[in-house]
Amino acid sequence: MDSTTHSLLAVTWFGLIGLMLVLYVVTDGFDLGVGMLTLLRRKREDHDVMVQTIGHVWDANETWLVVLGGALFGAFPAAYAFLMQELYLPVMALIAGLIMRGAAIEFRHSVQRGRLWDTVFGVGSLVAAISQGVILGKVITGFVSGESSTVFITVTAIGVVAGYALLGATWLVKKTVGALERWARHLALLSAQLTVAAAIVLTAATWIEGVAVHARWSQPGVFAPLAVLGALAALSYAWLTALLYRGSERAPFRAAITLFIVSFAGLVISLYPDFIPGRLTVMQAASDTLTLAFMLIGIGLVFPVMIGYNLYQYSIFRGKVISRTRA
Repeated sequence: MDSTTHSLLAVTWFGLIGLMLVLYVVTDGFDLGVGMLTLLRRKREDHDVMVQTIGHVWDANETWLVVLGGALFGAFPAAYAFLMQELYLPVMALIAGLIMRGAAIEFRHSVQRGRLWDTVFGVGSLVAAISQGVILGKVITGFVSGESSTVFITVTAIGVVAGYALLGATWLVKKTVGALERWARHLALLSAQLTVAAAIVLTAATWIEGVAVHARWSQPGVFAPLAVLGALAALSYAWLTALLYRGSERAPFRAAITLFIVSFAGLVISLYPDFIPGRLTVMQAASDTLTLAFMLIGIGLVFPVMIGYNLYQYSIFRGKVISRTRA
């Protein structure tokens, strides 16, 4: 097969991995957010309701992370090797956080140590979110060391935590009632403000310090779509805020997802054609043509099943979750 076919397959896989990543961030993001928010509630009845809202989907959501890792290993082995070497500690912290969450959900019903496991669940969720923020920050900075990079990564971690809290809070607005819903609505407004503030700071810092990304933004035909996406992000934030003030229940979660997707699209445009800014391009990282083609057939069979199963889950368990003490 010629180089054109190889380039087309590499770009296709870059897009597919981006799709897997956004599916993971949105789905596991809201249940990580719910887990973090349990740390802010004292009543075990509230913890029970919050965990119940994600109890039927949290493990399926994390499947996207497994598929993402496998796809990255097969389609872009050079990028996988580089990232695992540079990100060993945050990746291990991420895995530890996910293990803590899984164990806590199973053992939190213990009569004697239930509160301890609730804390483990919340802390595990927070550790996983911070780890993902650190990973994102390191990738965007191209693994350049220095004080400015450390500050950038710190703000990125704060932004990811705030963003996941936003997804979790809007999910609770959708799934809970009464005082818990009102509390989640208030927290969603605060989380949205922190998320947008972090995004603005990171955008400005990238423009000033991010040499590779700044160069990409300066290329012809790149700034215009980024400006459109920036406007859409501002509209999504305004839409989200209005919905929360108006008392809408389902729509704020959709608005938060829209904000994430628009922001992610801007990130993809900012990175391409680099896989890792200033380090590795998509073409340099890609596997050979036959491997990419074979994997494309496989993911074409798996993708519809995964997406269909996820949609079926959300459809079956739709509706509000009400505490047994209220029933």
